[in-house]
Amino acid sequence: MAGETDGVAFEGALEMCLHFSLGGELAFISRGFHGRPRQSDAGLIPPGQYLTNDFPVLTAGQTPRVPLDTWDFKIVDQSGAQLAHWTWDEFQALPREDTIVDISCVTKWTKLGTRWTGVSLDVLLTGIESDAEYVLAFAEPDYTTNFPIADLRGGKAWVAFQFDGQDLAPEHGGPARLLVPHLYFWKSAKWVRGLKLLDHDQPGFWESLGYNNYGDPWREQRYQGD
Repeated sequence: MAGETDGVAFEGALEMCLHFSLGGELAFISRGFHGRPRQSDAGLIPPGQYLTNDFPVLTAGQTPRVPLDTWDFKIVDQSGAQLAHWTWDEFQALPREDTIVDISCVTKWTKLGTRWTGVSLDVLLTGIESDAEYVLAFAEPDYTTNFPIADLRGGKAWVAFQFDGQDLAPEHGGPARLLVPHLYFWKSAKWVRGLKLLDHDQPGFWESLGYNNYGDPWREQRYQGD
């Protein structure tokens, strides 16, 4: 993904927008993008970000390609017991929403006015009885990222399967990805497959390696302590 290329801080930030290959080892295929001048668009984009019209992609390991006839999405409780489950066809039958949001990657690019179609987390969590205050999202191949459950409610998050009116491409997380645009984009897990409801916070993959546990771009929460 695009970002500034000066120094070790960028190297760590770059990894945050990558997924890891099976077995947990990073296999960098292509950096693909180079540093660009920072733009001062105060009020439009979070501090430290620059605007891009592209949709940068970097891949670590192979891009998962899940056949739609085997794809499913589930919500489980802390013990792993299943609370809800949808096949692809069942998921497509749920109420869908079109949303236009700005997205900001921790590698410092921001893209304004992106158009998505998906199912709101409000819909997915409707009818589920749980006192959980936290959520761990899980995705292909073995990726996780964590949230307070409040950050997935109230029209703040979706499982998206279309981008700009087209089916979501695998390199952008298709067939479906999490979309949580008020947080840095590593939180919008590609290739998402489900949610685990928890009574405690459990750091995800990058969060457990020292990246910020929350990831608010307006507060520049890139690393633990930010």
